Amino acid sequence: MRPLRTALGLYGHTRVLKEGRVRPPGLTLDFVEITPMNAGFRKMVRNLEYDICEVAITTYLVAKEYNKGFTALPIPINHMFHFADVQVGTDTAIDSPGDLAGKRVGVRAYTVTTGVWVRGILETEYGVDSASITWVTDDEEHVREYRPPANVIASNGDSLVELFARGDIDAAFSGRAGLGRTNAATSRDFRPLFPEAARLDAEWYARTGIYPIHGVLCVRDDVLTEYPDLPRILFEAFSQAKDVYLSDLARAGPQTAEDERWVAMQGIVGYDPLPFGLEANRRTLETLIDYAVTQKLVTKRPTIEELFCSIS
Repeated sequence: MRPLRTALGLYGHTRVLKEGRVRPPGLTLDFVEITPMNAGFRKMVRNLEYDICEVAITTYLVAKEYNKGFTALPIPINHMFHFADVQVGTDTAIDSPGDLAGKRVGVRAYTVTTGVWVRGILETEYGVDSASITWVTDDEEHVREYRPPANVIASNGDSLVELFARGDIDAAFSGRAGLGRTNAATSRDFRPLFPEAARLDAEWYARTGIYPIHGVLCVRDDVLTEYPDLPRILFEAFSQAKDVYLSDLARAGPQTAEDERWVAMQGIVGYDPLPFGLEANRRTLETLIDYAVTQKLVTKRPTIEELFCSIS
């Protein structure tokens, strides 16, 4: 088997693979380092630049509808909770989720995964209709053909930081989905919509069992055709790498900020913060598909089995 060009973000479990501590039998992964990793998502969607690539799961849902030539394996690469992600101007009267209705909220792109999860939570938990908010974006969607709903408007070149500083948006997402994408500071202060986000994350998971997926492992369809055993080999290798990482974490404790993040996840979801396989993730995936349909990311509802390659 030829070396397979592979793009993965750097997490504790993927580091095990990148360092060669676990080697898939009969398989050479030619790792390509990309920073930030979301630049790799776009290259995979638009150019099929890699044989194997981590892709944001909402990008994948849209890409699959447009038959972009790659398929996900039931191997989530990353998870995040989201109650901490909405930041509102301290000079606004936004004190509860319902106050977002009629407001302008900045997000990098409409299909960005954080935005989809947060909009879903706002609607299902607090009754906030996504269509009642004007979503302002400052970046293009990964899938060029996708057209967002009418209540999504482009910033026409201004960054979310600039828009927020001028008061042109009332709220925005934190991290790579919004205000945290640049090092630029804004002269306008903001605060979290949910001050007790960590508690809300844990309570929401305990009540719903939903564990938001972000990245998912994808393989080009022509590679899957060429190497039909590849899904099984990758699933076993990633499972072994995860076991090594979790064992290291249990023995030595967290050594990096990334380790601390996964330890915090363990405090919410239990020992294994990286469940693989369709059944372990079915509730989460069904919920995300619901959100994608409601928010008009996709025009038809796919089944989980249509989206994911079987492991056999």
